[in-house]
Amino acid sequence: MLDVLVIAPHPDDAELGMGGAILKMLADGLRVGVLDLTSGEPTPHGSPELRVQETAAATKVLGLTWRENLGLPNRSLEPTLENRAKLAGVIRQQRPKWLFAPYWVDAHPDHTAATKLVDDARFWAKLSKTDQPGQIELPGERWHPQRIYNYYCVHLKQAAQPAFILDISDYWEQKLASIRAYESQFITGRPTEPPTFLDQLRDEAAYWGKTIGVAYGEPFHCREPIGMSGFGSLI
Repeated sequence: MLDVLVIAPHPDDAELGMGGAILKMLADGLRVGVLDLTSGEPTPHGSPELRVQETAAATKVLGLTWRENLGLPNRSLEPTLENRAKLAGVIRQQRPKWLFAPYWVDAHPDHTAATKLVDDARFWAKLSKTDQPGQIELPGERWHPQRIYNYYCVHLKQAAQPAFILDISDYWEQKLASIRAYESQFITGRPTEPPTFLDQLRDEAAYWGKTIGVAYGEPFHCREPIGMSGFGSLI
């Protein structure tokens, strides 16, 4: 079972949006898993086989011991009842305390569909009596994660207003290495003149870090209030 389940529309979204947070949570002893919803293919320079290899390499860099793919269709991801049941089943079996999903405003239809699917599946995962006639039976015992947090991995030019920013300064280089593992997505065929795509990622992480007085940061949002037990973790 997991403490944290990160749900990504495509392989590489978890690394882009919260690779530093994943590394930090693992270092803190939390059990973290990533569930990719689709294969992410086709793409201009990728293939299903190559994407599997790149995902395995990125997973190794992050140090994840649990990562699976739900096998939903890329480019036509929808929060259907069938897909809701599949995701709710994973939530019930893994029983995470926290879910992480993409930020809900985006230009990519798969991303917005993924966030809606996570919201719906979280609710369904807590239902009892799912074996009734006419209902979709769910595996495992009922479970309701405490919170859904949202990471930013958007295809929309917007000025984000996050609820909080996580210091990932100690994990930036490792996060970058996990992103570099997806060579077909972020290196092959992309401009080599600075600023490259990876340069822009660094600058963005440095911007968020600057807002909280550290080298690198990752922004997050949450639709529900975020509780505090004290001020010891504030920086």
